[in-house]
Amino acid sequence: MKILYVITGLGQGGAERVVCDLANSMFEKGHEVKIAYLTGNVLTKPIHSEIELVNINLNSLMSLPLAYQKLSKTIKNYQPDIVHTHMIHANLFTRLVRIIIPIKKLICTAHSANEGGKLRMGLYRMTHSLSDITTNVSNFASNAYVEKKAVPINGITTVYNGVNFNNFKYDNLARPSVEAEFYLESSTKIILAVGRFHYAKNYPNFLKAIKILKDKYPLPFQVLIAGDGELRIEIEQLIHQLDISNEVFLLGRRNDISKLMSACDVFVLSSDYEGLPTVLIEAMACQANVVSTDVSGVREIVNIYGEIIETNNPEQLYLALLKALNIQGKNESGSLYVKEKFNLDIIVREWQDIYYNG
Repeated sequence: MKILYVITGLGQGGAERVVCDLANSMFEKGHEVKIAYLTGNVLTKPIHSEIELVNINLNSLMSLPLAYQKLSKTIKNYQPDIVHTHMIHANLFTRLVRIIIPIKKLICTAHSANEGGKLRMGLYRMTHSLSDITTNVSNFASNAYVEKKAVPINGITTVYNGVNFNNFKYDNLARPSVEAEFYLESSTKIILAVGRFHYAKNYPNFLKAIKILKDKYPLPFQVLIAGDGELRIEIEQLIHQLDISNEVFLLGRRNDISKLMSACDVFVLSSDYEGLPTVLIEAMACQANVVSTDVSGVREIVNIYGEIIETNNPEQLYLALLKALNIQGKNESGSLYVKEKFNLDIIVREWQDIYYNG
């Protein structure tokens, strides 16, 4: 089978890792695979060099006609059995390409409960018939699309993101390594957040909770934030304004996220919206105790194995942090739970069934 994945970009994010892991797995199962990405630099890529990456160069409105031609030509020349698109821009753009280029089977996957306002949801609704199958990554997100009338009732299916747990598992040597890197005492509590600096992640909510923790918590702690993005300067300014510069390290992009997750006492997700936050699955796989806002997909991940709070409430986030910091030991039960539910091998088999029979 020939599979073409189309994604908005290959930056450093959960959806990008999910697509590359899926492409790797399909290639390993004997399928021929390519990935087309619309824009941006390649920060996440498949491990198999045989998987060709095609840059569509959709970098502005001016580039739209040429990008449309390039994706059309890619599909026409490659003749894939499956075109599987991911994220709103790739989903809508490829649907429009289908108007002039035949596509045997088009599957469109959204990765959030909130991919924009009424205009984008209207575009989804108007182009829905151009997709053979539409999916989202959590039941919450799928239901949200029905409620927003982006898809008709029974017009969307949930397929969870699969995680390669070979890359995310608990490492008992991680803690001393991280303590040595950041010159931390063994008694210092480590609080970790991972994700791009984007409005959806609501880092101000997290940092305001850390300010309360600094003022009230009697034990030493250190916050590590792995990620980067367009809001870095604003986040740095807020850290300074809140007087928590000594408590917060901004690490930038890291290639050892699993080690950081294994080492931390608490992993925090403070987002205002998500689809299925893969980073939370990865943290729990590394036995991290977790605190998360109650956004799309979180209850399907955390279940009873962590703290779930309302969005944009620093005081409630502080109280949940306090509770999590008092937990003795690692989150072994949560790790077992996510590994059974979100194992990449299981999800790949589900996608194969959709590709052949869906």
